[in-house]
Amino acid sequence: MIPAAPPSAWPTFAARVVPGHRVASGLNGDPRFPGGTVAMQRPHFLARGLDLAGCHPGTVNVSVAPGRWRLERPRHTFRGVRWHPVEPAEDFSFAEVQLLRPGAPAIAGWIYHPHPETKPEHFQTPDILELLLPLVPGLAYGDELLLAAPADQVVVT
Repeated sequence: MIPAAPPSAWPTFAARVVPGHRVASGLNGDPRFPGGTVAMQRPHFLARGLDLAGCHPGTVNVSVAPGRWRLERPRHTFRGVRWHPVEPAEDFSFAEVQLLRPGAPAIAGWIYHPHPETKPEHFQTPDILELLLPLVPGLAYGDELLLAAPADQVVVT
């Protein structure tokens, strides 16, 4: 389920769309993750109460450089998720986010955070947020975005 909240109540921050590892979407062709990691993980998140059916099965990576971000109290945290038959279990957190575009309704989604201490590979730098959103037509690398997130869930400095 896509979260919904009035973005005017949340702090906003600028971000830029950047290339990712293409593992979440499966576009990197890694045979260990047919269809991508997000598609493989979805049923495990659903079993724990988070329905990602409204989200595209891949992440939009954005940079908040020169800033950084940190999770405060994410909406969901799932520990020890065994989503792959061979790879180790991982911890994941999700915070609410909205993409704000001039003249268009806010697009609600999630900040998707595989915890680096349990993630075996494909690490992100401290300025990169991974977003799970509905498919956003026309979104491209280099696009400047305005995002909003609840201050009690995530802080961008």
